[in-house]
Amino acid sequence: MKLTSFVALFGAALALPSAPLSSRACTNPTVRKEWRNATVTDRLAYLSAAVCITKSPSRLGIHPNATLQDDFSFVHALLSDSLTSIYIHTVPAFLPWHRYFLRVYEDALHACGYAGPALYWDFVHDSPSPSRSPVWDPTTGFGGNGAGTESNGGFAPRVVDGPFKDWRPLYWNAGVNPHGLARNWIPKGSEGEPEMAGGKYSAEIMRGVFEETTYAGFRAKLEDPHNHVHGGVGGGLQRGEGGPGDLGANTASPNDPIFFLLHGEVDRLWWLWQQQGEGRTGMYDGVDQNGRAVELDDVLPMMGLAENGVVRDYMDVNSPGLCYTYE
Repeated sequence: MKLTSFVALFGAALALPSAPLSSRACTNPTVRKEWRNATVTDRLAYLSAAVCITKSPSRLGIHPNATLQDDFSFVHALLSDSLTSIYIHTVPAFLPWHRYFLRVYEDALHACGYAGPALYWDFVHDSPSPSRSPVWDPTTGFGGNGAGTESNGGFAPRVVDGPFKDWRPLYWNAGVNPHGLARNWIPKGSEGEPEMAGGKYSAEIMRGVFEETTYAGFRAKLEDPHNHVHGGVGGGLQRGEGGPGDLGANTASPNDPIFFLLHGEVDRLWWLWQQQGEGRTGMYDGVDQNGRAVELDDVLPMMGLAENGVVRDYMDVNSPGLCYTYE
């Protein structure tokens, strides 16, 4: 079943009861930590809740076999596809939309029993040797590269260790295509040094990103290293030998739960940039995919996964609906 066959259900998805975010005054913000700085207890609790999301009932009800994790992938796919005429990449909404998306996921983790803050993966720190990052630990991390020898339906080898080795995403690239969670790390020397295209999101690259003084310039430059992390881990859509991995495609990347740590780092980098100039917390400019000048009152759609948001409510991490900071 292709995503186009879901368009008739699009309106129904919007009308579904949504899961509201908690509203509270931000008097005691939570502190989001880098994965390696969280306690082992918190890491294991986070992973247990993330597994719970892969088994929780769908909120959207689009497909009878869908889980809540599939919902996250489905919504991300809809908003990355021309079917909806809404884009969440290569446009100003990239940063506030994903900030809100992360918050929706964090609330889902809490509903699954996790009491801690959202965590992030500092891929810039790990860029000299990404494969050595503790995020890939099979016990206290997300498992390693795809390594299964059996067929995975044309995808990259499935992940065979860690808490998600039995996870079978339902959606792929605008259609229903169940498969084992697939990763296809780009090897050393093929697109950058070292493996996983680490040279494309190094500290040196990031210094150039932070030289930008306008929101539009910063967002555009930040998306490029972010793209290389996606491709470096997932392998992209056209990896050739071994097939593509989930994180490498915009319309499938939330299939891999590491997506939310990757975007936690993207959000942290935006937060850091916001601290480095007067008025940057409210800075939002540029044009959308139709050439229209963006505004702070623009809607951030969640397609029934949660209530729709508004950009201005997701510019400042100290706003009542967010209320967090980074260590």
